[in-house]
Amino acid sequence: MLPPLTRPVVKPPMAVAAAAFLEVDRYAPFPLHLSLRAKAFPLPRRPPSVLRFRLLLVRPSRRLSAAFLPIGSSAAPKADHHDEDALEGVEATVSEQHGKQGSQLRKRVVFGLGIGLGAGGVVVAGGWVFTVAVAAAVFAAAREYFELVRSRGIAAGMTPPPRYVSRVCSVICALMPVLTLYFGNIDVSVTSSAFIVAMALVLQRGNPRFAQLSSAVFGLFYCGYLPCFWVKLRCGLAVPALNTKLGRVWPVVLGGQTHWTVGLVATLISISSIIAADTFAFIGGRAFGRTPLTNISPKKTLEGAFAGLTGCILTAVLLSKILCWPTTLLSASGFGVLNFMGSLFGDLIESMIKRDAGVKDSGSLIPGHGGILDRVDSYVFTGALCYSFVKIMLPLFGV
Repeated sequence: MLPPLTRPVVKPPMAVAAAAFLEVDRYAPFPLHLSLRAKAFPLPRRPPSVLRFRLLLVRPSRRLSAAFLPIGSSAAPKADHHDEDALEGVEATVSEQHGKQGSQLRKRVVFGLGIGLGAGGVVVAGGWVFTVAVAAAVFAAAREYFELVRSRGIAAGMTPPPRYVSRVCSVICALMPVLTLYFGNIDVSVTSSAFIVAMALVLQRGNPRFAQLSSAVFGLFYCGYLPCFWVKLRCGLAVPALNTKLGRVWPVVLGGQTHWTVGLVATLISISSIIAADTFAFIGGRAFGRTPLTNISPKKTLEGAFAGLTGCILTAVLLSKILCWPTTLLSASGFGVLNFMGSLFGDLIESMIKRDAGVKDSGSLIPGHGGILDRVDSYVFTGALCYSFVKIMLPLFGV
């Protein structure tokens, strides 16, 4: 009696594995770290000319269909038209994804440069120009915040405030920077606004909930009160920075040397340090990131955070030498550390809100960047920290 026929088990030659690795790596939008191991494959009686598989890329939610072709193998049969069409479809899909990534990157760069140049001009202008720009950003950020509060992820576990209360809170947040510039103090306006919102929630129809009050008051604090410290920092510290050499050549038509105040210099250094921290953290995390920083934002790593801290301190020290403020290396380094801590935790808090809301971006106002809250989250707490540093810490050191 003859033994039953069994399918032969063969091992793919190294030439086939190497060719397959090159075929996948050639179409990857970024380097792939693949590990090829010898493994036995049960083959049918007629070996297929193309072995297809699904490859999960490093980036989440991105899948790439690739084909392992036995290039260089004389025993491999010729692929039929169906296999050739399938491979062409894979190449078209990969090319389309690569084109979308390139277009998205160009869009981010163009809008990022535009926002950076516009923000720089607004900061230098100061006064009502700076205040109105802050008020507009605050209004957009407040609208996005209250939309996050009303989203499914957060609203499933709590009762959000009514829509009319959210809109009133957004308007109040936008008025806070203006009132700060006009009166020079924000404590009274914040207290009055919180009282008005609490009274509206308590007197509403139905069953008022504490979650409504807590989310609304936190929105006033997060989107309205904290950004006002940027107005106090830029416009409130009007003492001229006499040691700044740039002010000596500044045109008299634009204000002359008196235009370069301590508030302007501190604001420029702070914003530049935050930008440097984000840039260095992104580059360092992509190049050396291995250890996760926190579960709130899985993409952030300790290596990236250290790179961001280094870039933030270097930028603060370099600009302090150029603008001659602060005058000591220790104070400039401390200013850089403070900016980094404020930007990092501001970003993490906004990430926590988005994670609970179950969304990736807070909005779609800025093409390629998401919402306005996604762009200003690093600045929310930093203004208050920088203002406290200049008003409290520097006088203690005699600076």
